[in-house]
Amino acid sequence: MEADVSEMRNELQSRDGLWRRIQLECQQLHTELLKIKEYKDMQEIQEKHQSSCVQLTEQLENKNTELLLSAESQEHQEELNKIRNHVYREEQSHCSEQERMKTEISDLTEELHQKEITIATIMEKASLLERQLKMELETKHKLLTKQQLLEFRYQVIKSENTHLKEMV
Repeated sequence: MEADVSEMRNELQSRDGLWRRIQLECQQLHTELLKIKEYKDMQEIQEKHQSSCVQLTEQLENKNTELLLSAESQEHQEELNKIRNHVYREEQSHCSEQERMKTEISDLTEELHQKEITIATIMEKASLLERQLKMELETKHKLLTKQQLLEFRYQVIKSENTHLKEMV
């Protein structure tokens, strides 16, 4: 029976180790979730930056319009063309960067969704294991109590037997 109790303890310890590993994995997934949230915050900042870039582009366009109205020489026209080309290149660069960011955000959102599903699955399994462990502990405790009671009865009967032998 002591071997059974020792075996039960070993099994309980191994399950406790499994439970701890599951908790550690949950913590790691939580850390990754925080990183993804930080990335989303960075995306919002990028969107605000984009908004300010649009405003600057509009201001440049307004300045270009003003320059066109006041331009009297070929020099002004060349300068305006350079500015237009620069603005166009910046807009193209910004658009491609924006598309890349959208794709990356979409990928990260999908990854986050998958990790949330994984966390939910792990939590369900951990909850099931915990319930099983509690049930097994209760059963082992009942068996141990029953064993101790039987051992006590055995000692009582043994002492009565010894007493009766002496009397005989």
